Amino acid sequence: MSKPDGPPLTAWQQAAKAYFYVTIWMAISMSVILFNKYILAYSGFRYPIALTLWHMVFCTSVSSFLVRGIGATKRLHMPRKEYVNRVVPIGALYAASLWLSNSAYLHLSVSFIQMTKALMPGLVYVVGVGLGMEKLTKLTSVNMVIIAVGVAIAAYGEIDFVWLGVVEQLSALVFEAVRLMLVQVLITRQGYAMNPIQSLYYVSPACGVCLLLPFIFVELPEILADTTLQIDYPMLLLNALTAFALNLAVFLLIGKTSALTMNIAGVIKDWVLIFASQHLFGNKVSFLNYAGYVIAFLSVGMYNVNKLRAAKRAEKANIAAQGNKGTFVFTKSKHTLFTDPL
Repeated sequence: MSKPDGPPLTAWQQAAKAYFYVTIWMAISMSVILFNKYILAYSGFRYPIALTLWHMVFCTSVSSFLVRGIGATKRLHMPRKEYVNRVVPIGALYAASLWLSNSAYLHLSVSFIQMTKALMPGLVYVVGVGLGMEKLTKLTSVNMVIIAVGVAIAAYGEIDFVWLGVVEQLSALVFEAVRLMLVQVLITRQGYAMNPIQSLYYVSPACGVCLLLPFIFVELPEILADTTLQIDYPMLLLNALTAFALNLAVFLLIGKTSALTMNIAGVIKDWVLIFASQHLFGNKVSFLNYAGYVIAFLSVGMYNVNKLRAAKRAEKANIAAQGNKGTFVFTKSKHTLFTDPL
């Protein structure tokens, strides 16, 4: 006989619980970003492919132990052909996105990198329209143009502007936008709903294999020839643990609160990172940086408000349609808020 549930939480208790999960996610997410920046730009370990590959090896090992060793979560019934056709392309895009985004830390400030991430909703929207998953509308298109203009102003005002770093960061965002949409096309729509541990279990090996070749031919010769390199293994282990914890924190935040809460927390986190990087790494942020980013993030906020309204309209229409039949079946709206796990 199961124990009866305790008394329902009060509004204050629910708010405190939500704030707790938000705080945990923000702290871990900011730690990963600042940690990666420190390792790649200041510790002497200037090898982004090697760092990303190490993360994938660690995530593969831990997730395999959790899935196969102690059975923390179930394995999916996915044939090898399905894995190659659906998971490997996502792993390849993820590898490219992580490689290039980590490479950008060698050339750009954390503040400016966070500002460029305001482009993500627009890139996801463009990819979604191209794949037929989003409807092209005038309002949303204007919204995306405003975001792009805001980021362009921020880029124009960037004091330490490095073209290579900008190209790497923008390319990483494009790969990530394509990956996010393909996850829906190749995974979610086929019934392969994965929790974070399952995602790491299936995607990390594919991502690691895709990183192995560029590591062997690009960075491994440099590492072997670098006689001054001193690898801090405890620091790399702590960094990998932090990156793994971030995936679990994302699951907890969305599972215990909502995507909207995560999105609002993400905005706060970006502003905190912009200020924190100024003090920790001495990054200089100009007035145009701030002005452009304010324009971009306000437009991102408006975009999310419009998406939320569309989702509520779709849900009401579903309730009305099912109500006419005397039954109600909840169907998840395709309108999802943009969230950035990092």
